[in-house]
Amino acid sequence: MSSPVSSIRNLGPAMDSACAQAGITSAEDLRDLGTDETYRRLLKTGTRPHFIGYYVIEMGLQGRPWNDCKGKEKDRLRARFDAIVAETKNSPESELEKMLNLIGTGARR
Repeated sequence: MSSPVSSIRNLGPAMDSACAQAGITSAEDLRDLGTDETYRRLLKTGTRPHFIGYYVIEMGLQGRPWNDCKGKEKDRLRARFDAIVAETKNSPESELEKMLNLIGTGARR
């Protein structure tokens, strides 16, 4: 039996929905993927990059409050986040996204 993504500390219904769009349908899936791969998949399916959203996942997977991320740990997470965002921006666009960008209705960046 699987648990909803929102059963992980700090994550709620909005994260359930975003993860479902990225093919992550359970807390177990998210735990198996880890923060970086989960966030990479969220970005690829249209989630706008936001550092707090990234570290909320990391803190939740550790069972910690979302605002417990501080100092050098936060700096290390920021570097990981920035790398994932840069990598995702440089990845090939899907054919659908290319077409949507051509007609001016693609995702805002």
